[in-house]
Amino acid sequence: MRIVRVVLDTNVIVSAHLNAEGYERHVLDLALTRKLRVYVSPEILGEYEGVLARPKFGIGRRQIAASMRLMRNSAKLIRPLTRLHIAHDESDNRFLECAQAAKADYLVTGNKRDFPNKWRRTQIVNARELLEWIVPLLRR
Repeated sequence: MRIVRVVLDTNVIVSAHLNAEGYERHVLDLALTRKLRVYVSPEILGEYEGVLARPKFGIGRRQIAASMRLMRNSAKLIRPLTRLHIAHDESDNRFLECAQAAKADYLVTGNKRDFPNKWRRTQIVNARELLEWIVPLLRR
């Protein structure tokens, strides 16, 4: 079985940290255990870290440092060469760029409306949809 290639939007990472039982946490766990191949860019890693550190989330510095270390160790770092201007929010374009460069199967987000339904070969899905589609594949 070919491993599924994903890019995770920041809201998935934050939700995974705030709700240990949610779909987003299950997706992140699959990525960190390398059952999914997650792709990141330097800009995406910076956004993850910056958003996780926002006081309103109450996530401790040590937990953020440990999470970022796990992400850096399990994710494949790529440096997209193409700058896109597709999404209304400029920072969302970094995720589309990463997905395009990685030839990702899925971009996982909690805000599907912020992205096109599909970008090139990448389907835009939420965490529940991803799990519904890939869990049967993982059981094979």
